[in-house]
Amino acid sequence: MLAGARLASAPRAGARLLASSGVTELRSRRSSMNKPTRRAAAADAADKNRPLVEDIRLLGRILGDTIREQEGKEAFDLVERVRQLSVAYRLKSDAQAGRALDRLLKNLSNDQTVSVIRAFSYFSHLANIAEDRHHVRRREHHEHAGHLQEGSLAMSFERLAAADIRADEIVRMLRHAYISPVLTAHPTEVQRQSILGAERAIAELIGARDELRGERERAENEALIRARVTQLWQTRMLRTAKLSVADEIENALSYYHATFLRQIPRLYGEIERALPGHEIAPFFRMGQWIGGDRDGNPFVGAATLQLALRRQGETVLRHYLTEVHVLGAELSMSALLAPVTPAMQALAERSPDHNAHREDEPYRRALIGIYARLAATLHELTGTEALRHAVAPQHPYPNAGEFLADLKVIEASLRSHHAAALIGPRLAPLMRAVQVFGFHLATVDLRQSSDKHEAVVAELLRTARIEPGYSNLDEAARRDLLLRLLNDARPLRVRAARYSEHAQSELAIFETAARMHQRFGREAIRHYIISHTEDVSDLLEVLLLLKETGLLRGEPNDGEGQESAPRGAVSDLIVVPLFETIGDLRNAEPIMRAFYALPGVAAMVKASGAEQDVMLGYSDSNKDGGTFTSNWELYRAEIALVALFEELQRAHGITLRLFHGRGGTVGRGGGPSYQAILAQPPGTVNGQIRLTEQGEVIASKYAHPEIGLRNLETLVAATLEATLLHPTKSAPKAFLDAADTISAASYAAYRKLVYETPGFTDYFFSATPIREIADLNIGSRPASRKATRAIEDLRAIPWGFSWGQCRVALPGWCGFGSAIEAFLGTDAKARRERLALLQKMHRQWPFFRTLLSNLDMVLAKSDLGIAARYVELVEDKRLGKRIFGLVRAEWQRTQDALALITGERDRLAANPSLARSIEHRFPYLDPLNHLQVELMRRYRAGRDDDPGMDRVKRGIHLSINGVAAGLRNTG
Repeated sequence: MLAGARLASAPRAGARLLASSGVTELRSRRSSMNKPTRRAAAADAADKNRPLVEDIRLLGRILGDTIREQEGKEAFDLVERVRQLSVAYRLKSDAQAGRALDRLLKNLSNDQTVSVIRAFSYFSHLANIAEDRHHVRRREHHEHAGHLQEGSLAMSFERLAAADIRADEIVRMLRHAYISPVLTAHPTEVQRQSILGAERAIAELIGARDELRGERERAENEALIRARVTQLWQTRMLRTAKLSVADEIENALSYYHATFLRQIPRLYGEIERALPGHEIAPFFRMGQWIGGDRDGNPFVGAATLQLALRRQGETVLRHYLTEVHVLGAELSMSALLAPVTPAMQALAERSPDHNAHREDEPYRRALIGIYARLAATLHELTGTEALRHAVAPQHPYPNAGEFLADLKVIEASLRSHHAAALIGPRLAPLMRAVQVFGFHLATVDLRQSSDKHEAVVAELLRTARIEPGYSNLDEAARRDLLLRLLNDARPLRVRAARYSEHAQSELAIFETAARMHQRFGREAIRHYIISHTEDVSDLLEVLLLLKETGLLRGEPNDGEGQESAPRGAVSDLIVVPLFETIGDLRNAEPIMRAFYALPGVAAMVKASGAEQDVMLGYSDSNKDGGTFTSNWELYRAEIALVALFEELQRAHGITLRLFHGRGGTVGRGGGPSYQAILAQPPGTVNGQIRLTEQGEVIASKYAHPEIGLRNLETLVAATLEATLLHPTKSAPKAFLDAADTISAASYAAYRKLVYETPGFTDYFFSATPIREIADLNIGSRPASRKATRAIEDLRAIPWGFSWGQCRVALPGWCGFGSAIEAFLGTDAKARRERLALLQKMHRQWPFFRTLLSNLDMVLAKSDLGIAARYVELVEDKRLGKRIFGLVRAEWQRTQDALALITGERDRLAANPSLARSIEHRFPYLDPLNHLQVELMRRYRAGRDDDPGMDRVKRGIHLSINGVAAGLRNTG
């Protein structure tokens, strides 16, 4: 436990774990490693981790002192007792300690339980801070030593050079590239902004300690950390009300302040230094779903879309205002000492600043004029005011391009008059920010389910007396009708007709998007995503709604009855199908082929920018068919789509961009982004990739600016390598055939357990905290699509989140063990040959190797001993025992299969840093799970009128927060 007194010795225990854990991942190789070598490896690991140990000791001591001061010695001693028993039970397999821990936790009062949960939860938070700082520290050490790190731009450029790929080829690829992480608001981000703010402050203070000299500085630093830990302890960890969409918008914007606005320009700077003399095109863009994602969220509409873009615009414009203000202070040069270009002089003369003290300071005068224009732009676009005014706001910029043009005038003048050194520190990053963020900050995607579009179209056609029963038409009839209507210049809406609230709200989104385009520019909203795309008509319906609201324009074809898109049609939005379930993924290529076979569609897409995004859903396909089948069907769908769009590229110049709907957990497509991108099939990246960032992963990746920069760098590095170094030929047929066979067996095993086992739904709702998660105020979106207990209707996000909380993590591994067992068979000779094939696939095929690496991580983070405690919550004891037995058997089969293929019995042998993190973290995570089970038992057995139940419920929600923070990739 990160706590003091004996909590002061607790960090020493944690430190011992860290120092010795370097040995753990080497156990499987002991037979080939002598004792001196093992001792040397352990000593090396201890030396590398010494700063981390010191940080944990410091934070542990401060947290312990805080608990003693705030809660009293009795509470402090209780936390320490729980810590001792948990460590003994986890690390020493002390059964007696386990029984004592069980008795102790069951006898705690509700208030004591909440206090202990808060203590162990803050351990998870502070451990994350220490580990993140150590990650940055080790990265800096390697960079200073000249060691290239996997996933870094330096390593990528080294590999590109070794492959004889020239700088101009890289620059050309980046000119056509589009890389975009997209922040979403799915309901697994449990941290409050107040908590995140305090943790950012602690992270900065911990980071500063490496540079401190002398006891006085270190004492001052420690006092500041102590203040922030005190703030944490006295700050409510949970929200008292459910998050609104407005709250989610503000949460997302905090990451722009913390990381994106400054670190993305830094990222470009690193590329420019690696490719000197070349102009690097703006290829990196941020995306956002918050405010525009209506799928299953009744609280998102036209008003939230408008709010999202207004707040995004305000955020980026205030950033520009601050940078321009500071730049004005820095560019103090006098024309008496340093001449300027005529264009620069003209820019200064246009400024409304006529202060006599600045008559000879053209840069300052120009920047005051630019500030005035930005302030006027801020007011016009957002209705808010700039904080300072040297002159009154005036002449707003019509677009970000004109603002950038003024900055380029300043740059050219500095460069041509011996002041180029002044460009790099602030002006160059500002110019790059304008290229990336414009006046809109991030592209807001619109998303809605296909059945909602169908309902609107059906109502429009029924009211206009065009087709009374649109929903009853077959697919062919729908396509014919929709194409005819797309070619008809007349609107569908009947004046003075009364439309349903649903139809009005859906049409209002489209109309608001059209207005926002005019205000914030074309990049403000670029993508319209159709959830549950099941046929071509789903795409045509959205095109018809775009036409109805002025977002699709074109002249009708000559003659009547022509069934094609309008002649010269241009769409302001890219219509993006989202293929989610296993069946949808299998139909992805046929649907897109049929769509582009329609007359006029290819010409319309080409005229609209020649880009086609296709989104692939990882979460629902996993919930539908299990992790292996989900990954394999995604792989197959990508190969088929690439083949189709190679034809369309040759015929029409249309570029495919895949949008990966990945979550944080492996069960939702998560795992390291670098390996995931490199594991994509040949030809699927081509410099084009969008991927979602969700849940706890957003905070873990982007709350800390330096770590945020490295995660952004990883996306670019992986895209460069996947595009320029990726083999063009597909995997061997034997690999593909084996994966197909394994997928079929995995699908059958997963479906048999999850969907066909009698009582499994009751088990899931009893043996996981799904009911309690649904009550937690962690998102604006409901946990289920319908008011049922059917797993089919449950959203994939709370499905995976629940399994992670109870430490089963079933979506991340279920089905694989049975599939490998079936694939290997029982014949000894065939078994040896097939095992050799699987081992070859693991060595040579990035797809298979990455999938197994993710399985390895999931299994390492799972704990069926902890999970067994949750089984006690199942009222039908025979049912609980039976189904948990099936789960345990499949888990063991997966463990055995992974060991057979990789040759490693110990989990994370190939990832020792994560192994060390888990080994020292889990003894302090376990009590949160034990207490969560105990409180769930009390809560489910309690009465609604019992006043103590509110305290119990709060404790459960606190434990969910702590477990999520401890596991880190739960989103």
